Amino acid sequence: MTTALHFALADIPVPMVYATHRIIRDCNTEFTDLFGYRREELVEASFSRLYPAIADFVRTGEMWRHHLPGGAVYYDERIMAAADGRRFWCRVNGRSQDAGDPFAAALYCFEPMSRPVSETTLKLTGRQRQILTLVAQGKTNAAIAQEVGLSHRTVEAHRLRLARSVGVSNSAELVAWFLSQPAG
Repeated sequence: MTTALHFALADIPVPMVYATHRIIRDCNTEFTDLFGYRREELVEASFSRLYPAIADFVRTGEMWRHHLPGGAVYYDERIMAAADGRRFWCRVNGRSQDAGDPFAAALYCFEPMSRPVSETTLKLTGRQRQILTLVAQGKTNAAIAQEVGLSHRTVEAHRLRLARSVGVSNSAELVAWFLSQPAG
């Protein structure tokens, strides 16, 4: 006989949030500390407040809508914005509780990453950062295209433009450049 354990978000020692339709309904202290807000500033607020730009919020939502069916776990890596304007890389894991609507009720875990946010990285468009992050995760053009809803050729073009813009000649050099960026 197995016993189901239940925990409150406050008991979980990593940044966690519960949201419905991308509105923060509950979060723990680790989450508020990560972003530099008080709990009352985040509960009942849109996740959009935590993104560097509204376009990043929209793009991420579209990606998650297509890849977070009920019960499945999905993750991505993205730049987030703290209350003081600081930008930081974060890995976000999420699980939807509703098979028909991935945003109806979901839990998210936010893991800050040691990857620095450089001035060069911030100058890239949100789409370029998204493609670059997926390339750094070792994903193929075909996998990236499927994940972000672009054609294979469009992803190839993004990778080529990214490589040229930072002065490298292939994907391995692009990833090495990305991971070695100094903090801005």
